[in-house]
Amino acid sequence: MLAKRIIPCLDIKNGQTVKGTNFVNLRQAGDPVELARAYSEQGTDELVFLDITASFEGRKTFVELVKRIAANISIPFTVGGGIHELSDVDRLLSAGADKISVNSAAIRRPELIDEIAKHFGSQVCVLAVDAKLSDKGWWCYLNGGRVETDKELFAWVKEAQERGAGEVLFTSMDHDGVKNGYANEALSAMSETLSIPVIASGGAGKKEHFRDVFMQGKADAALAASVFHFGEIKIPELKSYLCAQGIAMRR
Repeated sequence: MLAKRIIPCLDIKNGQTVKGTNFVNLRQAGDPVELARAYSEQGTDELVFLDITASFEGRKTFVELVKRIAANISIPFTVGGGIHELSDVDRLLSAGADKISVNSAAIRRPELIDEIAKHFGSQVCVLAVDAKLSDKGWWCYLNGGRVETDKELFAWVKEAQERGAGEVLFTSMDHDGVKNGYANEALSAMSETLSIPVIASGGAGKKEHFRDVFMQGKADAALAASVFHFGEIKIPELKSYLCAQGIAMRR
């Protein structure tokens, strides 16, 4: 079994870390640079930075903040939000990002995935997907979960893989911030469909949820925010717990 990854997520709005429930009711969660440094020191495997209102507000990601975070960590660093073209990718990689996450722009123009993979390599391109389950199945949303699209979840992630995406970061909007566990059934189906890694997002509330997302959801990595930001789960303790459950973790 490949080692699983634990990934804190910094959702950024107006330069501050925030966290909500089902993508709304945001509350402050601390200074992103301080949080990033702490996570790096605690043995986190990777860090994700999402400028959650960049696409909705029609602006670019905070490059200066990306630079400050990158200077304070020694772990792989993924940045997303407001990325529309190759020059945006180039600017963020130059600022210290290791990988780039695209969501709304890729749905609007799927060729962006091909372009990033061709110019920078598939390992740089992470497809982020925000989706909801309805009576007609799982459907993708854009602009931070504000707009429903005509993209069916499983068809879209398969297309993204074929276009060159190196990973999929899947957030279940219905599970986001609720802390009742991840969308393991959908994650398992996605992992069976794809040959690239799947990062699970949305639903972490206790250590057992991480165990379940790896064993039942077959995810390659688990992303969480509030349980880490507010000290409800300590990353070193979580990794020890998962190792004791027989799950291979990165050291």
